[in-house]
Amino acid sequence: MNPSEEFLEQGISQQNLRKASCMTVATLAYQSLGVVYGDLSTSPLYVYKTTFSGKLSLHENDEEIYGVFSFIFWTFTLIALFKYTLIVMSADDNGEGGTFALYSLLCRHARLSILPNQQATDEKLSAYATHGSMETWQSSALKSFFEKHPRFRTGLFILVLLGTCMAIGDGVLTPTISVLSAVSGVRLKITALHENYVVLISCVIIVGLFSLQHHGTNTVAFMFAPIVAAWLLCISSIGIYNIFRWNPHIFRALSPVYMLKFLKRTGIEGWISLGGVVLSITGVETMFADLGHFSSLSIRVAFSFLVYPCLVLAYMGEAAFLSKHHEDIQRSFYKAIPEAVFWPVFIVATFAAVVGSQAVISATFSIISQCCALNCFPFVKIIHTSSKIYGQIYIPEVNWILMCLCLAVTIGLRDTNMMGHAYGLAVTTVMFVTTCLMALVILIVWKQRIAIAVAFLVIFGSMELLYISASVYKIPEGGWIPLALSFIFMAIMYIWNYGTTKKHEFDVENKVSMNRIMCLGPSLGMVRVPGIGLIYTNLVSGVPAVFGHFVTNLPAFHQVLVFVCVKSVQVPYISEKDRLMIGRVGPKEYCMFRCIVRYGYKDLQQENYDFENRLVSGIVQFVEAEEDTTLKTTFISACGREVGNMDIEKFDAQNQDHSFTNSKSSDILETKIRKGHGGGAPLKDESLQILRAKESGVAFILGHSYAKAKKSSSIVKKFAINVVYSFLSKNCREPDVVLNVPHTSLLEVGMIYHV
Repeated sequence: MNPSEEFLEQGISQQNLRKASCMTVATLAYQSLGVVYGDLSTSPLYVYKTTFSGKLSLHENDEEIYGVFSFIFWTFTLIALFKYTLIVMSADDNGEGGTFALYSLLCRHARLSILPNQQATDEKLSAYATHGSMETWQSSALKSFFEKHPRFRTGLFILVLLGTCMAIGDGVLTPTISVLSAVSGVRLKITALHENYVVLISCVIIVGLFSLQHHGTNTVAFMFAPIVAAWLLCISSIGIYNIFRWNPHIFRALSPVYMLKFLKRTGIEGWISLGGVVLSITGVETMFADLGHFSSLSIRVAFSFLVYPCLVLAYMGEAAFLSKHHEDIQRSFYKAIPEAVFWPVFIVATFAAVVGSQAVISATFSIISQCCALNCFPFVKIIHTSSKIYGQIYIPEVNWILMCLCLAVTIGLRDTNMMGHAYGLAVTTVMFVTTCLMALVILIVWKQRIAIAVAFLVIFGSMELLYISASVYKIPEGGWIPLALSFIFMAIMYIWNYGTTKKHEFDVENKVSMNRIMCLGPSLGMVRVPGIGLIYTNLVSGVPAVFGHFVTNLPAFHQVLVFVCVKSVQVPYISEKDRLMIGRVGPKEYCMFRCIVRYGYKDLQQENYDFENRLVSGIVQFVEAEEDTTLKTTFISACGREVGNMDIEKFDAQNQDHSFTNSKSSDILETKIRKGHGGGAPLKDESLQILRAKESGVAFILGHSYAKAKKSSSIVKKFAINVVYSFLSKNCREPDVVLNVPHTSLLEVGMIYHV
């Protein structure tokens, strides 16, 4: 029976079902206005002003104004409407979008993963699915190329980091240019107001904006969509008014011929001014990045039927006004507003600038969270601001750093034209990175012909390179800001990723052999005391070197031993039933287990996670579900093969149970487990032993590794490892904090490794 027949049996007609679906799409489209389009819709505040700055201000004839509007229209249409709305948004990763989503797709299909502890069992996750159309010779050749040339894999990774860091730079530049552009309009009515007061008011708004972040966007989310909707209707209405009053023939500028005329008449000044034109599409990357919060259809509907026509009318109306008021080119937006509605529009513009800034700040939090999951950024404190909306988070350290950077840019530059030059370079770089990744997705993931990928790269890449070249020319006039910010963030990300990778390699090289463990016997060569010992490790297989230190130096250890590995998988989300993967290490009499805690790159690792009880419940259920596998396990261990190889991974995956309980009482835990295994069936002796061990106490052992550069290393590497990575390691969050480990039960073991 298909779904429609089921609905008909329940008394729901096909017509009402379609109405319900349309209503859902319409609701999501309306909600997306405040989250997705705040940044994009405030661009008219500064586009013409920035474009006609510099020497182009000497060319203020109608032909130049027509040419700039023609560039804005076709840039907006080709990149925002065709590239992003129609093509890029189709390349989602299980409903998630953004730079990391594209890179995640490529990592899974071409095995480009930057995460070192991936397993074959991860590929069994439903979100990991890589099946699709048949392989083509182009996709196979490209995969082989990346496999044979690791330097190109590293280059692709650096390209992704560049796009990510430029996107983080947007989180600094968007609040500054949006708020300052909105507030500066007040000087048209209060001419005696000094520029310093405008900067001061902007700084107060920025401080207030960042101070409210800890409340979360959910607190004021109901205000966002109406503000953006009112803003779009205001600027489109004013645009229509200006078209009919000042220049009804402005529609002629829709012809691309005016772009050629513009470049021919203005020459190099016209080419340089394109760095201002590209500001008209700031925020289009947010459409793709925020795909996970809405549906692709709802975002497309909102853009195609409201955002796109409203912004085109706004730009067209402003061009019509400028064609008759060349002297107002630097104050065109507010000058084009009719006198009767100036103050209402000014208030709405200020609120819209705040909303647009809020969307970019929230996106920055999300990007940093994903970087942490992919070992590209030190672990920071992540706070959930909504119990109902999953993706709303707040990162205190990042919030205050962004605020300080925004204030520094606002006070330091004080000029929206210079901010626009910096903003344009950041935006175009992110877009070009997306274009490059999308071309690879077309070949490797979608398995299309190489001609299609090349056409996509040439058409859109050439446009974006044109705008990048114009923005690069403005580096001395403000374009250096995103470069400096990106260099700092890229250095942090690359050093952190390099250090953690070397740490994992050190752990793999120095892990204890199973032969040594087996030779010690079930007692492991020491007294086994009541209780459970949890040893945190980066390894998904083998015994970590930390445990070797215990075996060598400590006379006693716990009765039950569990190796815990917290790792990320290159999928956006992992369901709770697949969160823990539990298996046995060695024969049963050794009472050693391994627990792998898996998270997706957009999963939020809860600090109130009831990990201890969930883990014990999972181990007991694993033991109860385990059948005659002792001989197989003992044989593999006795032969010296490490638990965690392909054979044992398959064995673990077949025999694990992922049903857990949040009860803190072992009696309730035992009752629930009994119900899950045939009603009142008695528990096995080993299960009872594990429950009694839990009652005796749980100890958490964490290996704390300290990296040091070798004496033969260069000065740059010594500074990066001994200073930068060491500082980040000491100030980042450890897994014990994420899993809410009590400090009274925590024991850290220090180790030094040389890279």
